[in-house]
Amino acid sequence: MLESKRNRGFYVRMKLFNNNTRNNKSFCYRYFKWVLWFSISFYFVSSFLITHDHKPAISFSRTTISRAKPSRALIEEQSLNNLKNPDVSGLLKVYVYNLPSKYNVDWLSNERCSSHLFASEVAIHRALMNSETTTFDPWEADFFFVPVYVSCNFSKVNGFPAIGHARSLMAAAVDHISSQLPFWNRSGGSDHVFVASHDFGSCFHTMEDAAMKDGVPQFLKNSIILQTFGVKHKHPCQEVENVVIPPYISPESVRNTMEKSPLTGHRDIFAFFRGKMEVHPKNISGRFYSKRVRTKIWRRYGNDRRFYLRRHRFTGYQSEIVRSTFCLCPLGWAPWSPRLVESVALGCVPVIIADGIRLPFSSAVPWADISLTVAENDVDHLGKILEHVAATNLTSIQRKLWDPEVRKALLFHNSMLEGDATWQILVALSGKLDRSHKKPRVFLQ
Repeated sequence: MLESKRNRGFYVRMKLFNNNTRNNKSFCYRYFKWVLWFSISFYFVSSFLITHDHKPAISFSRTTISRAKPSRALIEEQSLNNLKNPDVSGLLKVYVYNLPSKYNVDWLSNERCSSHLFASEVAIHRALMNSETTTFDPWEADFFFVPVYVSCNFSKVNGFPAIGHARSLMAAAVDHISSQLPFWNRSGGSDHVFVASHDFGSCFHTMEDAAMKDGVPQFLKNSIILQTFGVKHKHPCQEVENVVIPPYISPESVRNTMEKSPLTGHRDIFAFFRGKMEVHPKNISGRFYSKRVRTKIWRRYGNDRRFYLRRHRFTGYQSEIVRSTFCLCPLGWAPWSPRLVESVALGCVPVIIADGIRLPFSSAVPWADISLTVAENDVDHLGKILEHVAATNLTSIQRKLWDPEVRKALLFHNSMLEGDATWQILVALSGKLDRSHKKPRVFLQ
């Protein structure tokens, strides 16, 4: 191609010579043609070099952006907004640290570790290890996942997870990765991702007063926390970059329940709740459980035939959810509850009673269209509120609630599915690529 352009230049030059000889023009006219020939030749040669140079100053990556928009995070976030289900595996890469087993898999000796409501820390780890998003080359990673299981230390007294060891276990993991590889020190942890799936997230306490007092550990304050806790107002336990995630509910248990009772089946329970409801709101700890809300529900509606309220555990309670029209989701110690996910997954309209709660994955789950929100102070009017909805727009709510994509967005799977909870986490991380310390590499259009 270069030779053809040279021949073209030679042809122009010879034609100019012939014209000069034939017409015997003045010196100035001959000089003008020499300048014209040189300009044309320079244009062709420079065009060739620009379009065929294989060593541009800017390197290549998966992302396509223009010179006028250098922010990789901004462009990739815009790309996500233009796609219903973006290919997150093509937008970012995650490196998963291979930690000593004492930080994670050793805890799996207790089967509850991978199945209880805090088990998202296990599920996310497994999903990432089976995902094309994961890279084994840390130098090409956008984010670094630190798989520490802190919710599997079950109390021998009451069987509940004890998380008094969580801060020290997390700190030891950070010491380990910072001494083994350079990436924590390079970014100060800003591109590192942790899971805090218990009551008050990255504060690592089960009681709010203690959680607020201690706040987020200093060594985590520059990182990204995936946590079930989230509120719309200022709170010490979310004074860190965070993504609100759903609590873990086994997708297998949901599937088994739906095989026996389909979503569109008969729902003979009007309003349902099974769980801890204190007859006397002041807990043995001296604190008021659920800000007295559950006690008010029990006292006000315990004898109301429209309400199916039970205070004791029942392993088959999902069969009750799938029979119910409305499922009450009042706060417990923390605002969030596994009932949020179970209700949505089993087609029961969630009635959220937790002032100021931030709900997971609002870009994928249309919470305002599929749920009801009742203020804590309006519990006395709950019956009238539910009757009004049942008589007006219940059908519309259920139609949107029963969309399988909504259910999928709140469930974790061992192998990530397009649109599921782990997928939604990666979508959220894609909006935080400005925290990545990998050099942006772009295609030029």
